[in-house]
Amino acid sequence: MKRGWRVWAIAASIILVAAGARVAADTTKQAPTDHEEIYRQLELFTDALRLVQSDYVEEPEAKQLIYGALKGMLSTLDPYSQFLDPDSYNELKVETEGEFGGLGIEITVKDDLLTIISPIDDTPAYRVGLQPGDRIVKIDGELTRGITLLDAVKKLRGKPKTTVTLTVLREGETQLREVALERAIIKIQSIREATMLDQGIGYIRLSDFREKSADDLEAAIKRLQEQHLESVILDLRNNPGGLLDVSVSVAELFLDRHELIVSTKGRLRNQNQELRSRINGPVNTLPLVVLINEGSASASEIVAGAIQDHRRGIILGTKSHGKASVQTIFPLKDGSALRLTTSKYFTPSGRSIHGHGIEPDVDVPLEHAPENKDEKDAKDKEHDKDTAPKGEELFKRLDGQQIGPATAKKPLDNQLARAVDLLKGIRVYQTKEKVHALNR
Repeated sequence: MKRGWRVWAIAASIILVAAGARVAADTTKQAPTDHEEIYRQLELFTDALRLVQSDYVEEPEAKQLIYGALKGMLSTLDPYSQFLDPDSYNELKVETEGEFGGLGIEITVKDDLLTIISPIDDTPAYRVGLQPGDRIVKIDGELTRGITLLDAVKKLRGKPKTTVTLTVLREGETQLREVALERAIIKIQSIREATMLDQGIGYIRLSDFREKSADDLEAAIKRLQEQHLESVILDLRNNPGGLLDVSVSVAELFLDRHELIVSTKGRLRNQNQELRSRINGPVNTLPLVVLINEGSASASEIVAGAIQDHRRGIILGTKSHGKASVQTIFPLKDGSALRLTTSKYFTPSGRSIHGHGIEPDVDVPLEHAPENKDEKDAKDKEHDKDTAPKGEELFKRLDGQQIGPATAKKPLDNQLARAVDLLKGIRVYQTKEKVHALNR
C-alpha cells in the first residue's frame, strides 16, 4: 500500500507542475513543449489508474499495475526496448555471463511474427534444424500473435529436460512444421572452432559477442599464429551479436590503430560517439575473409561493416540481418530494469544498415544437401509463387491447415569452401607480385 501512495504522490506532483506550466504557456501564448504534453497525458494515465483501483472487480496489486503499464509503454517503442521484471533481468545477466536453460535461439519480431534470428551452435534448436528466418507461429499450441519478446523468452526458456513444441513456418514454404525440443543448459562458448585449414589458412568461428569474446578470439589467433598462420577466415554466420564494446574489441584485432569502427547517434550528446581501434591488430595485414548470412546481426554487422568499409577483407555469404540499434540497460531500484534503445549505429562510411543488412562483396547462397528431383521442383514452384503468408494473414489461415512433420537437412558448406578458394587465389597473386618485383 505504501508503494501505491508513493506512486500517487509522484503523479500528483507532476500534475501540479503541469498545471503551472499551462498557466505560464497561456500567459505567453506559446505552443506547449514536449514536456508539457507529457504532463497533460499523465493526467489521462492517473485517471485510468484511479478507475482501475476503485472499480475493478477485484482489488489489484499496485506493483502489477505499474509493471503492466511499463511493459505496455516500452512495447510501443520498438521490438528491442523492454521492461524487465526482476526475474527477467536476472535471466539477462545470466545469459550475458554465458549459461542459461533453454533452446538456444535468438529471436525478434519481424512482420508482426516471432522470427528466429539465428540458432546457437550445438544447442537443441541447432540440432533439430531450425534456421534464421523461421517464423514461430505457435509455442505449445498457443498462437504467438501479439506476443512480446520478453513473454516469448519466458515461454521458450525453462528447466532442462522439459519439452516445448514449436510450430514453425519456413520462408518460401506454406507447410507448417511442428518441432518438439527438449530444453537444455545452454553453455555459450564464443569461439566454437579455431583450426588450421590447408596452406596456412586459419578458420575461426565466433558465435556471439559476450564479455570474454574478444579475449578468447585473441587467444585463438595466437594459437593459430604458432602454427604459421598466413590468412584468416572469420565466420560470423548465425552470430546474433551482443555487447557493443566487445564488437569494437573484436574488430580492432584486424585493423590499424585509430581506424574508425563504428559511430553511434542518439538524442543525448553522450550517445553520439566515434569508436576507433586502439591498437594495431595482431593480424591487421593478413588476407581476410568474413563469412556472414541472414543470421548475422548487430555486433556481427558492426565488425563486418568496419572490415568492408576499410577494404580490409572480403565479405562473403548472404545479406546480414539488419539490426543497427544499440540498447542500454537501466537498472531500477526494485531489481527490475529498462532495456531501452538509446542510439543507432553507423558503419565507418556513415551507412545505416538498419532494416537493410550488409550486402556481401561476394554473394554465395548456402547450398543444402541434394534432394529428390520431384521434391526440388515442388519447392521451387512454391518459392516462385511467394505464397508464404505474413503477419495477421498467417494467423487467419492457421485454423484447419495441416501441419506436417519437421525435417532437418544438414547443409553442405559451400560458403567456407569458396572462402578457402579466394584466399588461395590471393596467395597465388601475391606470390606472382613478389616474383615480378624481384625481377625488375
